[in-house]
Amino acid sequence: MRYIETLREGERVNEIYLCKNKQIAITKNGKPYESLILQDKTGTLDAKIWEPGSQGIDDYDKMDYINVYGDVTSFQGALQLNVKRVRRVQPGEYEPKDYLPVSAYDVDEMYRELTGYITQLSNPFLRRLLFSFFLEDDAFAEGFKFHSAAKSVHHGFVGGLLEHTLGVTRICLYFAKAYPILNGDLLVTAAMFHDLGKMSELSTFPENDYTDEGQLLGHIMIGAMQVKERIASIPNFPKRLENELIHCILAHHGELEFGSPKKPALAEAVALSFADNFDAKMETIREIFASAPEGSTDWLGYNRLFESNIRMTGK
Repeated sequence: MRYIETLREGERVNEIYLCKNKQIAITKNGKPYESLILQDKTGTLDAKIWEPGSQGIDDYDKMDYINVYGDVTSFQGALQLNVKRVRRVQPGEYEPKDYLPVSAYDVDEMYRELTGYITQLSNPFLRRLLFSFFLEDDAFAEGFKFHSAAKSVHHGFVGGLLEHTLGVTRICLYFAKAYPILNGDLLVTAAMFHDLGKMSELSTFPENDYTDEGQLLGHIMIGAMQVKERIASIPNFPKRLENELIHCILAHHGELEFGSPKKPALAEAVALSFADNFDAKMETIREIFASAPEGSTDWLGYNRLFESNIRMTGK
């Protein structure tokens, strides 16, 4: 298979890709054409069908796997595929894992490490709450391992939610050891739950797009509601501890303008917001570096998240 990241201008392509998006547009001359986004696990590619009604262009739709035949061109500095023929393919003609971006780390190993931290907690109520999600709910566990942490920006791949949650939890474990004022059990529990709502905010792959619930409520509110509902099933769960945990989830983006319903009012909420921000930004930088030409020492362009031009350091 020719992965998208290996394509070069001037090449001819006859491959199967996921049609991530499809739109009908009109040229300046008033002729209709189809604009596509093709995807495999290495990235996406803009594609155009200039003669959508011509022979060899079969019916297909968004989120179909399609066999495309065409030429790789360049437009405004980016690669584009000029499609001549399209055929919708059937299950069995493709391997789904080739078309979904996936974590570079072993998902099962990450999950074992993450759940291993639960047994280290001394608070029986927090330990019971975490067990009910991560170790006793098989459907939750499978969904958590498969889900992304974002549509884009950072950890937007299969296993991304798990990888990000583990990264934030590791940072919080360090914080808890370095700063004795922190309640380590509360902080680690909040870290493991902080993005729980992403599983409802975003649809599963291959769509990985915002759901109606996600658009209306957002993952912070969804996650807080889910945790609060589960707490209600645990007898004698302390109300003070419940409020502190829910607060950490609600405040984990740190600022109101970043989507948090509350600003951090607990030391643990402050620590969690920094851990979440740090892990997200380090992954964003990693993804920027990964997309740069091999051996590049040039500036890599302006990034909106950092509000800065980015460059690698020398080796």
